[in-house]
Amino acid sequence: MIYLDNSATTKPSEAIMTTFIQANERFYANPASLHEMGVASNSLLSRSRQQIADLLKTTEQQIVFTSGGSESNNFIIKGLANANTHRGKHILVSAVEHASVLESARMLEESGFEVDYVKVDHQGVIDMNDFKEKLRKDTVVVSVMHVNNEVGAIQPIQAIAALIHQESRAFFHVDAVQSFGKLTIDFQGEYAPDAISISGHKLHAFKGSGIAAFKKLFTIDPLIHGGGQEMGLRSGTVAVPQNVALAKAMRLASEMQVQQVEKYKDWRDELHAFLAQFRDVYTLSTNAGAPHIVSCSVADIKGEVMINAMQSQQIIVSTSSACHSKDSKVSHVVTAMGIPDEYARGVIRISFGQMTTQEHIESFKNVFENVLKQVKGEVKKYEMV
Repeated sequence: MIYLDNSATTKPSEAIMTTFIQANERFYANPASLHEMGVASNSLLSRSRQQIADLLKTTEQQIVFTSGGSESNNFIIKGLANANTHRGKHILVSAVEHASVLESARMLEESGFEVDYVKVDHQGVIDMNDFKEKLRKDTVVVSVMHVNNEVGAIQPIQAIAALIHQESRAFFHVDAVQSFGKLTIDFQGEYAPDAISISGHKLHAFKGSGIAAFKKLFTIDPLIHGGGQEMGLRSGTVAVPQNVALAKAMRLASEMQVQQVEKYKDWRDELHAFLAQFRDVYTLSTNAGAPHIVSCSVADIKGEVMINAMQSQQIIVSTSSACHSKDSKVSHVVTAMGIPDEYARGVIRISFGQMTTQEHIESFKNVFENVLKQVKGEVKKYEMV
């Protein structure tokens, strides 16, 4: 099988697996224990936390280990909102956020907060005029993802941060799950996010690992009460091996970013040019979007049909979002972008990772054209001038 669904999850790399196994074998003691083995585990955990803080240009005290992106999003949005109602009770999110952000906002709405959703254009990029109109003096939290997980749209994070810090007292949270290791993001400069979410399993590390990172100390409600781990914000025995592996995965992703992104961009642009020749194919992603995501749809063909047909020929891709792959509804992202009806239910996503090769791209192209003929009866192409 050729795996091209890396935005859903990645295969743990051999280097990360080795680190994880070694940490499990040697540092399995509870890092909160006072004995020598516990102290050693805690020391390793602290070094990993510091390594992540150095990568993000923040401090060790501002890194909270979590189980992944969804937990980090919930923790940051709910925690900042509930702890800072003196600033206001208005929440602002984009219409194309991950479900963990949208559902967090809805939960806050049920408890008395007011929520507004910012429009996007036909490419999935936030409408800055609409954002400016909806940003208020009593906005307490703004959450906008850096890279959209379905179509790869890149949001203008710096411009959004500038407007927030100039016009409000709101905290700015960025879901960086799809961007870390592909686009640069840190807490340097005046117009940076206040908090970001990162997930390990998108970086060839493990499911069940992630971080919530903060620019500086903020008042935030704890996520889990108990023994006071993670600066009292997320109680429970800390998973040292998973977090050591996460720190290494983040370091390797940062070191490889320039090299990998150049390959991803070439493959993205190559696939966009390939898809553009077919009359029945609508491409949602653009060359201005994320380097590792290509999103397209075949007219009047459901995404599940394309996925199954391609899988039968050894190519693994997904519908627009793996989180909703079993949901027959039209994606909220596709709806917000105003995609034509004949393409709305047929979106598939191709996404690259560190293990993707040029041979995989060539195989995808061959199989896609074969499947297109299979599902449409013929392949209609534009005449080349």
